[in-house]
Amino acid sequence: MASASEALRPTSVEEASALLAEATATGRRMRIGESLVTDGLARVLQHEAGDLTCTVEAGIRLSQLRALLDPHGQRLSLDPPGDPTIGACLAGNLSGPLRHRFGAPRDLVLGVTLVLGDGTIANAGGTVVKNVAGYDLGKLVCGSRGRLALIARVSLRLHPVPPAAATLVVDTDDTASVVRALLRSRLQPSALDVLHPGRVALLFEGVDLAVAQQLALARELVGGDEAADDVWHESREHQGRALGRLRFAPRDLANTLSTVREAIVRPAAGIAYVPQRVGGVHPAGTRRLHAAIKDALDPGGVLA
Repeated sequence: MASASEALRPTSVEEASALLAEATATGRRMRIGESLVTDGLARVLQHEAGDLTCTVEAGIRLSQLRALLDPHGQRLSLDPPGDPTIGACLAGNLSGPLRHRFGAPRDLVLGVTLVLGDGTIANAGGTVVKNVAGYDLGKLVCGSRGRLALIARVSLRLHPVPPAAATLVVDTDDTASVVRALLRSRLQPSALDVLHPGRVALLFEGVDLAVAQQLALARELVGGDEAADDVWHESREHQGRALGRLRFAPRDLANTLSTVREAIVRPAAGIAYVPQRVGGVHPAGTRRLHAAIKDALDPGGVLA
């Protein structure tokens, strides 16, 4: 395994293509993020503020993109733990509390440029929100962990930065009932996290009046107290330290909570981040599908 200093750092899509083509020709295995990294691909290529879209190279970090979008009153509504690159967010399917309203990386991706294992450069999707033409490679590589292709460029959907925000924290011994009441209500929080055991956190965003109304309605429904936004830092910090991730049907929240002592839970998404590692066995049909996709995009088996 190459050390960080020995890793290959392409500075253009064409250079990345040449490196992977050479690896195919010589039979060299590459591990994206270790032996091949995207530090040198960290530019904003296009920002269409009026369309709320941007195209960036995959090596740009969330903090860098945030600093560039802030002056325009816009943001990428993706807030995973730490400060990963855009490519890492897609490859690892990383998200944070804002997933509740804005979705996972696959929901914010409009188009991608990929470099396949043999060096082929593939483009899919577009830079406009309504583009639906072509095979959706952007969604396919979300969660692929670098095994299918190098993510080189990404076109993203943006959102306006909300002018106001408020956080409500509910202390409860009946988390499932509180969550059920919230999900069945007309409330529209940007985030709804369970900090198990005992707390439910909600984030409301928008104009001042709407945020105040949502906060009041939520307190009337489930109680709780307005709190500082530190709870979201806490949630992301615990998520970042988690070693395992459980998937569950949202209706099974109570049963899921009864099986774990501690977790950060996104009830609407059906995901719980837990301190311990958890095993999982994919059905045979799923494994065959994964293998077929891998063979199609990386027939030489270059990408580890």
